[in-house]
Amino acid sequence: MGYAVVLGEALVDLLETGHDGELIYRQAIGGAPLNVAVGATRLGGDVRYLGSLGNDTLGDRIAAFLRQTGIGTGALTRVGVPTTLAVTTFEGAEPTFQFYGEPPSYALLRPEDVDEALVADADVVYTGSICLMREPFRSAARKAWAVPGPVRVFDPNVRPRLLPDAAAVTALRDLVEEFFATADLVKLSSADAEVLWDGAAPATAAERILGAGARAVVVTCGSKGAYVATGAGSAMLPAPSVAAVDATGAGDSVMAALVRRLLADGLPADIEGWQRYVRFALAVAGLVCERPGGAVAMPTNEELTTRWGALL
Repeated sequence: MGYAVVLGEALVDLLETGHDGELIYRQAIGGAPLNVAVGATRLGGDVRYLGSLGNDTLGDRIAAFLRQTGIGTGALTRVGVPTTLAVTTFEGAEPTFQFYGEPPSYALLRPEDVDEALVADADVVYTGSICLMREPFRSAARKAWAVPGPVRVFDPNVRPRLLPDAAAVTALRDLVEEFFATADLVKLSSADAEVLWDGAAPATAAERILGAGARAVVVTCGSKGAYVATGAGSAMLPAPSVAAVDATGAGDSVMAALVRRLLADGLPADIEGWQRYVRFALAVAGLVCERPGGAVAMPTNEELTTRWGALL
């Protein structure tokens, strides 16, 4: 088994919660790509993180957390700005985000910071999320994505609060379709699909992404499960029944689980193989939803077996 390279943002979430009758904000390390890196590592994968961290106390905490989790940090870049904060509020278990910090610490990875040999030797390379909306990270991601060899996986991870008008949505759509064209796997949420393509249903979004060039698409649909599609077929798979308390990081855990399966077993040969991968990923996400917090909610294989047993 080889390793995965994960490119993207790491930041600090301030999670809205109650304590002694007061509204407070609990600090948690987060960022979708960081969640993917943590999730895949806790499931037994070998992951190297490629990104930028603020050169402050919060950046130090993120770097220490990555090391303690077992994620490779040799390609990590520290930058002289404060760590970006994401204030997280909830409607039920579903989070929404408001970002603070300019320039964003997570978007300052430069093309010259990308170790092409590290990427070329990887089995999987992942990128996506809000960091792609800013330079110089966008150019760095394009450089890593162009390196031949690894399986390419991508998640647009749309944040509507960062899209002020229709022109911004169009620009983001053009950008993500550029990555779709050469992706082996695209994972997105049904909410992402609705924003990118005017309320498109999962099947419609998957058809569009496959038409752009992607080999496989997984559209997560919250408690309904996930829609998986390739050129050879498609299926809607149900999610396991859980008592959700916090969906923060649930979509990221699906991608983490898929990355882990790709590291262990490679690209599936058929739609049935993709369905097995996605069932495993939905079991991971279900367990994440039963816990508070993003990165710290990512489970181990032992915890999955304890929770789901023969369902895995």
